[in-house]
Amino acid sequence: MEISVVIPVYNKKDYIARCLEQILAQDFPSFEVIAVDDGSTDGSGDICDSIAQNDNRLRVIHTENQGVTAARRRGVEESCGKYIIFSDADDEYLLGAFSVMHKAIEDSGADEVICVSRTQKGQTLDSGRRGWQDVKPLIIDLLCTHNSFCVLWAIIFQRELLTGCLDMSRDIVNSEDILMQIKCLMKHPKVYFIGDEVYRYNVGVPNERRSGLQMVRAFDEELKLTLQPEWSTYADFYLLNRIKRYESFICYRQFHVFETYYKELRKEDLSRLPIADRIAFMLPPRIAFIPIWIRKRIIR
Repeated sequence: MEISVVIPVYNKKDYIARCLEQILAQDFPSFEVIAVDDGSTDGSGDICDSIAQNDNRLRVIHTENQGVTAARRRGVEESCGKYIIFSDADDEYLLGAFSVMHKAIEDSGADEVICVSRTQKGQTLDSGRRGWQDVKPLIIDLLCTHNSFCVLWAIIFQRELLTGCLDMSRDIVNSEDILMQIKCLMKHPKVYFIGDEVYRYNVGVPNERRSGLQMVRAFDEELKLTLQPEWSTYADFYLLNRIKRYESFICYRQFHVFETYYKELRKEDLSRLPIADRIAFMLPPRIAFIPIWIRKRIIR
């Protein structure tokens, strides 16, 4: 088996059939699909089972709700492909995608090949990177929350690269894909970018996963542990990542997070961080809301 496609499924009944149909319509001759129904309550698992009855390339695993990362980990464990591709249950792979991705990783010998995606509105999500890339700028990009390239979907991985990269707290329900990619990149893999569009990302789909301080604490702890082997290189960017998350809280008027979690950050040396982020963080939260909100609106 050349490719295993892993799909975590949780309450996506309006999207999962289309997601699976597009994958099963791929022209690549050697792939399997592992759909992990993570305790769905809306019938998503039944839809998967119905499709699997008519196509033996699809296997459905039903589990109690354990979180998206655990579902991906279970899918990888149950898979047998030489390469791993991930999909979200509310997105789609474009026709011909697997052939393009497989050829790219075979020809290049990369540990992961990162492709291009587009939204359902026709917007292309392309970092502009091509060919071999050093991992340091990629990690910094993710820590600065720029996310200019696909971090999980629209990527084909050598399965060995994923070892240990799907181990994290179930409390981490958002940005878990970014954390997983950083774990991969910290292994200094061979990373290759191509300009082919292979994936349709459906922007704005309702998501039942919510960020809170418990999640952010777990994320920060896991991220710091992941970066520890090269801490001197990434320490400042780790601080910036924490401040960016603080800004997101403030943008949603969750001002209490400053006293309950972020106040201690003011003791850190922030002098090497971007001045706009330093100013926003040093202002009282209710005042910081104004420049943070304006900046985010401009960026959008």
